[in-house]
Amino acid sequence: MSNPYREIFQAPGTKGFAAAGFAARLPIAMAPIGIVTMLSQAKGGYWLAGAVAATFTLTNAILAPQISRLVDRHGQSRLLVPATAIAVVAFALLMLATHLDWPAWTLFGSALLAAAMPSMPAMVRARWTEVFRDTPQLNTAFAFESAADELVYIAGASLSVGLSVALFPEAGVLISTLFLAAGMTAFVLQKATEPKVRAVEGVPHRSAITLPAVQIITAALIFVGAIFATAEVSTVALTKDLGQPGAASLVIGVYAIGSFIVGLIVGALNLRAPLNRQLLVALAVLLVTTVPLLAANSVVTLAGAIFLSGVAISPTFITAFGLVERRVPAEVLTEGVTWVMTGIGIGMALGAFVAGWVVDSFGARSGFWVSIVCATSALTIVGLGQRVLARPV
Repeated sequence: MSNPYREIFQAPGTKGFAAAGFAARLPIAMAPIGIVTMLSQAKGGYWLAGAVAATFTLTNAILAPQISRLVDRHGQSRLLVPATAIAVVAFALLMLATHLDWPAWTLFGSALLAAAMPSMPAMVRARWTEVFRDTPQLNTAFAFESAADELVYIAGASLSVGLSVALFPEAGVLISTLFLAAGMTAFVLQKATEPKVRAVEGVPHRSAITLPAVQIITAALIFVGAIFATAEVSTVALTKDLGQPGAASLVIGVYAIGSFIVGLIVGALNLRAPLNRQLLVALAVLLVTTVPLLAANSVVTLAGAIFLSGVAISPTFITAFGLVERRVPAEVLTEGVTWVMTGIGIGMALGAFVAGWVVDSFGARSGFWVSIVCATSALTIVGLGQRVLARPV
């Protein structure tokens, strides 16, 4: 039996840009938590650390689609180099401002500039699409990318915190910045797999977010991102209530592992059902598997329930990105993928905030009700949007 993952890496150049893209995307997970850890250790508090990290994250959510829109018009190498250079210099200023105890406004200013960091998951997926457009291998490539995203979030955050605690406060942000600079350099040097610029000169360039399919998928994945963050916040709170706060990291790791394994399996299958129906089924499974979290009354049952609830996360992402590839014109593909990634990030930020308030107000287990509400909302959005999502470009 052939290995579909081996097949996608037999195409020339795929190993190179996938490896470089993995290194360059590690800052997605490393930078925000690295900023929090760096500033909390250096300044002795969490309010300023959280505010600076939120400034970076939310500004990046706004800027990344605009950068991707320009990439679609002018090409990856022309835009990624200056955008990354700005981000690298800004991260360096942020570390200097922290180490030298500069005024707080310099921290926020540096975080704003660092938000020029491009969306690497979108850039890598655009290259996979260029190589395997309209072939079954593209679904496998997107599955691999979803698994890579899971690894980034599993390893990146832990690596960033561990470096800062073990070495010095700025270590996490420093290594994150080095990954960004080295990974992006290796990525843009690979010209053979760079997507062609398909924007037509003289024709108004319509933003991908004006397309109904992108709006529906992005809105749905805001709620999916919120589920991801809510599960983490509620898990931390519940393990503390159960008297085993140290088990939180292990349980959260089980959550990501469940998603990782099922994502690899789904990517190896050549499912025949229309992608809009696959997304609907994945979200229905996500809702059903979220309900058992309410019954968790020990660390063991929580780990089992959290593993079960994670099985539909990667299939949801794989199908969503596959839909974007098929429902978005090629000339705005990178921007379309970036909007979906932005939706996930916004959902994670909002989900953490709402879940924190619910947990503080009603108890740790109540936080999982937020997950159920979010899963229901995502399923409803995609259910109502089936006709739109079924239309070809």
